[in-house]
Parts: sequence; structure tokens; C-alpha cells
Amino acid sequence: MRAKILLILFLLLAGTAAYGQKITDSNYSTIAYIKSDGTVQNANYSTVGHIYLDGTVKNANYQTIGYIKSDGTVQNSNYSTIGHIKSDGTVQNANYSTIGHVKDGRIQDANYRTIAHYDGIKAKWVAFLVFFW
Repeated sequence: MRAKILLILFLLLAGTAAYGQKITDSNYSTIAYIKSDGTVQNANYSTVGHIYLDGTVKNANYQTIGYIKSDGTVQNSNYSTIGHIKSDGTVQNANYSTIGHVKDGRIQDANYRTIAHYDGIKAKWVAFLVFFW
């Protein structure tokens, strides 16, 4: 349940419908959008964060809240490892326990139940949201 809540909260940081890059819940209701510049908006188009190509994630006030390294390691703003995103879309916590899966447009919990969908967004960006929202 905690992983699902974290995942959904993380998804609330995604971009704009104008680019077709959106995240929907399991019933396909829009949760969030991610614009092509990495701006994350909620379903009401309010900016809630920013994701940068170098892996830096910032909140709406441009304060750094985390990082995703090229090897899939996820760190908080203090550079402490809080999780891992594997190349196959498996999302793990800091202890390498699987908490979810992000692949082929689906966001799933650890038991492969689909809890959300994404379209036109990098899977790593979607997976990274699991740790911050």
C-alpha cells in the first residue's frame, strides 16, 4: 500500500496534456502531465515540480528534492540512496525489495497489479516519481 501511495504521489508531478504526455489512474482518469521541458503539472495544470534531463528533480519552488543516476540509483537531496530503477522497469527500495514495475505504459505494484498508466513519458521519469510523491 505504501508503494502505491508513493507511486501515485510521485505521478502527481507529471507534465502537460498539450504534448500527450500524461499519467492516468487505473480507470484512465488523468492524474498528471509532464511537459516536454520536464515541467510536472497536476490534473488542474498547476506546476508541482520539474524533472531535468540530467536526473535532477525539483519541487515547484525549484528546490532540489532528488536525483536519478545513470545507473538507475535514486537519491534524495542529501545524496542518500532511497531506491533503484532497473533496466527492465523494476522499481526497488533502498534494500533492493521490489515495490513496483514501470513498463509498456503501465505502472504496477509489486504484485503486477496495474495501478496507473502513462503515455509519452520516459519510464525512468515515471518510476522516479515513486520515490518522491
